[in-house]
Amino acid sequence: QVQLVESGGGLVQAGGSLRLSCVASGRTFDILGLGWYRQTSGEHRELVARIRSGGTADYSDSVKGRFTISGDNAKTTVSLQMNSLKPEDTAVYYCNAAIRWSNDVWGQGTQVTVSS
Repeated sequence: QVQLVESGGGLVQAGGSLRLSCVASGRTFDILGLGWYRQTSGEHRELVARIRSGGTADYSDSVKGRFTISGDNAKTTVSLQMNSLKPEDTAVYYCNAAIRWSNDVWGQGTQVTVSS
């Protein structure tokens, strides 16, 4: 099994920055890719950014140019640098691992709150 632990959420003013980190443990050799999703109350969980198995990164249109995802080649850590934060970025952010021949694994979530 794979376990994910996130850190780095918090409260920041609009225009500020935060960095989220996620560390994977367990059967990390089964991880195909790592990414970040977010969810607000009453909404679906949406993709923020992810690194695919080939190393390419995808971003949602709402964060392109403001957020940067990075990870190590061993697929054991993934970080999300969030700059120029907006109140609409307020959400619970979840680390996600795509697992070979199994369901995705999720972290416990970390709250990001951006005040106006």
